[in-house]
Amino acid sequence: MRVITGKYKGRHFDVPRSFKARPTTDFAKENVFNVLNGYIDWDEEPVALDLFSGTGSITLEFLSRGCGKVVSIEKDRLHHSFIKGFLEKLGDENGIAICGDVFKYLSRCNEKFDIVFADPPYQLENIADIPDIVMDRAILKEGGIFILEHGKTNDFSSHPRFLEHRSWGSVNFSFFR
Repeated sequence: MRVITGKYKGRHFDVPRSFKARPTTDFAKENVFNVLNGYIDWDEEPVALDLFSGTGSITLEFLSRGCGKVVSIEKDRLHHSFIKGFLEKLGDENGIAICGDVFKYLSRCNEKFDIVFADPPYQLENIADIPDIVMDRAILKEGGIFILEHGKTNDFSSHPRFLEHRSWGSVNFSFFR
């Protein structure tokens, strides 16, 4: 796993082979952040939430680009430990790793974010409910953006808060505001 740009550009973190996570490819990650550049002013140190964090590559990219705070939610203890470990290696106090269930976290979350990124397992039964859960909880700040990574079988274009869809290879992203 490597950081594409920002203050940690070029840093590598070796993901254990035993991980079950499907990390966002560097190509897709670079492109989704290029799209985000049109919506986010990184100089304002946005606050981000990374749901279903997996390897933490999105958390790391958010921190590298200058987010003032990044909350990373990952249920798998091994993956959470890995994320916590690289945050400690970086010494970046803007990263907060929480080991827990995304849906329980969202049900209790009282914080607001400029960016919410979710990369659930593509086979998750209630993946289609995630945009409504995020939007109904009102955790996005005014003008904030929600990005959902998903498989090709999901279509969110009729959602009232849908902004745009992008795909790179087999990776699909739906943007909501």
